Amino acid sequence: MTTGRADRAGSCALVGAGEFGATFAAQVRRIPSLRLDVICDRDVERALRVARANRDAGDVVSCDSRAAALAAIEAGKLVVVADPELLRDLPLKMVVEATGDPRFAAMLMTLAQDSGYNTTLATKEAESVVGPILARRAKARGLVHTPVEGDQPSLLIGLVNRARALGLPVVTAGKAGESDYVYDPAQRSLTAWGRTVELHDEAAFRLLDGDVSRLAARVHPQLETSTPPDLCEMGVVANHTGLMPDTPGLHFPVAHTTELPSIFRPRSEGGLLEKSGIVDGFICMRRPDELSFAGGVFVVVEAPDQATGRLLASKGIPGSPDGRYLLLHNPVHLLGVEAPISVMAALGEGRSTGGPDVAPHTDLVAVAKRDFAVGERFELGARHTLPDIEARLQPAAALGMDSPVPYYLSVGAEVVRAVKAGAMVTGGDLAIDQQNPLLTLRREQDAAFFGA
Repeated sequence: MTTGRADRAGSCALVGAGEFGATFAAQVRRIPSLRLDVICDRDVERALRVARANRDAGDVVSCDSRAAALAAIEAGKLVVVADPELLRDLPLKMVVEATGDPRFAAMLMTLAQDSGYNTTLATKEAESVVGPILARRAKARGLVHTPVEGDQPSLLIGLVNRARALGLPVVTAGKAGESDYVYDPAQRSLTAWGRTVELHDEAAFRLLDGDVSRLAARVHPQLETSTPPDLCEMGVVANHTGLMPDTPGLHFPVAHTTELPSIFRPRSEGGLLEKSGIVDGFICMRRPDELSFAGGVFVVVEAPDQATGRLLASKGIPGSPDGRYLLLHNPVHLLGVEAPISVMAALGEGRSTGGPDVAPHTDLVAVAKRDFAVGERFELGARHTLPDIEARLQPAAALGMDSPVPYYLSVGAEVVRAVKAGAMVTGGDLAIDQQNPLLTLRREQDAAFFGA
């Protein structure tokens, strides 16, 4: 089996052996400049399975002390541990986090930075709450904190950076929802999120021909469009790029990919937007025989001029009919297979694959969909969402009794003041565990950026 021997300059620990972590482990062994020395997961058996899938069984060692872990690393073994505390003071250069647990991720990022390690954070829920302070803490220590290639925020930030480097004004930066709307005209059906429903308005799924007023008819009441994780990712992109949402819930139209340059343009020109330079998203509408865009990313940019826009459109680049706007897109995200790009950028070039100046521009906040009584608790449900809680993006603010609580900071909190349906959840409504590492970092962030 390939082990990808490298000197200690590329030594990494992976924390979280789920799908993202497993794909990172599988790919990193093929990259000579990187070496995976530690896999940490509370489920040791899961971590061992990932380790043994990528190294000979005799080269995998489960350790329960720092001394044992250090000795095994120095002997060239792949170490498996359950306790992240054992990562302290090891000869590591990078900790790659892939747990999906925002509270745990905040704790781990603090531990790693305090130990002098660079950090790669896959849990966007944590990045949305405290990403700016993690970037600032890293810089103060001569380290790099980076979001991760293979997930949408970093990939989209890369598209934005590329467009800006070329002098192409970014009108909209966005992502496709995690499930397409698959329109089957033969069956007169619509499928999304594994659910098939009868098509309610076949005419709505024809090309718009510039009439955005027809977009609303495409939304099926039984099928989701945007989700809190979608808004979370766009909030991360906003903090890394300075692009802001056009509306708190995002537009998120159901659209054919080729329609995007005509939809995401100013309202004065027949589009949806009140302003240019925004983050948003869409649900890709397609036939069963067409390419999926689920989870992909895109930017709509101003063409250099209309003649160039029309020329590029003739070469197959999606553009608006008048040649004013173009679509640049990446329809795939490869999870941990792409993550080594972020690790190599940090270790080899001293840079993040995020934005160069990360700041709290937006907060993902929570709005009650129903009445919540005192004593109820906000618990994270399926697909990283809080049941009966709507997510919105709005300008960031310091925590306070009357200020909105960030969506993912509210996870696990108890309601101490009744919340009415339609109300924004504020600091006075919830009792948040004062030992929550996410809260500790957020307070540090508020002090650094807002003087709070």
